[in-house]
Amino acid sequence: MIQPVLWCALLAAFAGCNSIDYDASRVFRYNESANLTSLDPAFARTLEPMWVVDQLYDGLVELDANLNVQPLIAESYYAEEEGTKWVFVLRDDVRFAAHPDVPGLATGRRLTAADVVFSLNRLRDPQVASSGRWILDALDTSSEGEGLVARGVDTVEFQLKQPFPPFLGLLATAYANVVAPEAVEHFGAEFRRNPVGSGPFQLAWWLEDVACVLQRNEGYWERDDAGEQLPYMDAVHISFASDMGAEYQGLLQGKFDFMSGLHPAYMEELLEVDGTLREEHAPRVRMETTPFLKTDYIGFFVEPSAQGWHPWQDEAVRNALSLAIDREGIARSLRRGTVVPTRDFVPPALVGRSAPRPSVYDVERARAVIDSVAAEHPRPWPELVLSTTSEYTDLCAALQFQWESIGLEVGIDVVAPATHRERVANGKAMAFRKSWLADYPDAENFLSLFRTANHAPSGPNYTHYSDAGFDARLDSALAEPDASKRLALYDDLNGMVSQALPLIPLFHDQVTHFVRHDVQGWEINSVNRLDLRRVRKTPALN
Repeated sequence: MIQPVLWCALLAAFAGCNSIDYDASRVFRYNESANLTSLDPAFARTLEPMWVVDQLYDGLVELDANLNVQPLIAESYYAEEEGTKWVFVLRDDVRFAAHPDVPGLATGRRLTAADVVFSLNRLRDPQVASSGRWILDALDTSSEGEGLVARGVDTVEFQLKQPFPPFLGLLATAYANVVAPEAVEHFGAEFRRNPVGSGPFQLAWWLEDVACVLQRNEGYWERDDAGEQLPYMDAVHISFASDMGAEYQGLLQGKFDFMSGLHPAYMEELLEVDGTLREEHAPRVRMETTPFLKTDYIGFFVEPSAQGWHPWQDEAVRNALSLAIDREGIARSLRRGTVVPTRDFVPPALVGRSAPRPSVYDVERARAVIDSVAAEHPRPWPELVLSTTSEYTDLCAALQFQWESIGLEVGIDVVAPATHRERVANGKAMAFRKSWLADYPDAENFLSLFRTANHAPSGPNYTHYSDAGFDARLDSALAEPDASKRLALYDDLNGMVSQALPLIPLFHDQVTHFVRHDVQGWEINSVNRLDLRRVRKTPALN
């Protein structure tokens, strides 16, 4: 039973929403099954909050559809001192959204360099405890302002410890969006649900676990090529239905305008065996795809054991495991061809390739490798226990079958997502299914998973792989000013990982969007960010 207090909150929220007479053709609707916990960019760690945060705030720069960094609230930017100093000059027409409850923001005000510095320094504040602090790790904290300074009203300077080519991409992350200092001070801890930024939309209301509505920011600064003010839509309505089947039905019925990704709850009903959209859905929905900067893999905790030799820490054994995986078959039967099999960890676009190197499936060779290792280390060996969550039991069951076919004993440990994360981070899982999604479009973001200094739990090196030569070569790649030469060095490092196999790459994913035909101006990109500024809906097709 819904408690009376909750009924009152619901009624008040919907009354507030309905008091604004939105034309249905100017409201964009989608569902977020994972819910939201904060609208503060300092905590935009996953795609779900990123999608909303990007509607409410702007950053210095952004990524275009081809993942090139473009100015946003920065009118221009340039590098000095051989790439260790970056200077950004702000536009003079960007204003924070008006907020009647915040002193100084009743009618909004111009966004300045001091606001940029305040917003980014929040990420470094231990009291805030932002998960995005790391995007500023390249700054020289021994220099003025600890590497971040406002020069007058419109200029921001960053001083780096050394040249770091991915730095611009880091400033395009949701963490780097600019917040209004007055709102942060006014709302304190409740800023998470009272956001104030300069983005195309602003918060109308948010009832946690029910829905969130954003309304058009009438003071938004950006215009299209014809001079029309953006965004085109009047509102964005976000539902929080956890049932993925209900989300799928909502898309077909027109309750939602788009849906991202594939889920077993609807994949077979939506797609043909070859991964194309079923014919019966084509009149209402279109499918748009692009390569995703994301890799699914099986990781191994390879830090040497105090007990001596262990089979799953042996590079030759892991090579046999990789050879025994029919990636093509799994992609076809379990994912309907919507993923790209690979033996490389880094997506091809980030190392200058048009496609990944083909995976190798050779069961006889895998058996021969296992027999060779067993001659030196006689069996029985410990059971290989693969840790996963319920969403990936089908994949892990397929791997179990294929690895048992080469004479290995394999178990599957299905645990809750939080438990899985804790075990992987703390080295309590000998083998685990995981994926890595790029925060910014540079191979360094993937290769940093193998740095010795990044060992989990303080970093993302969950395997505890350690190679001084790898670390030194990655440093050399980052110091290389020539982009094409840097890509070649990245590709060499990718090959080192493929040889050592602290993890076994399985697939590169793709971004898959299902969009109603009445939605126009849709953009899809390889980091799956959501841009609703130029989206329109055609009333005749509603």
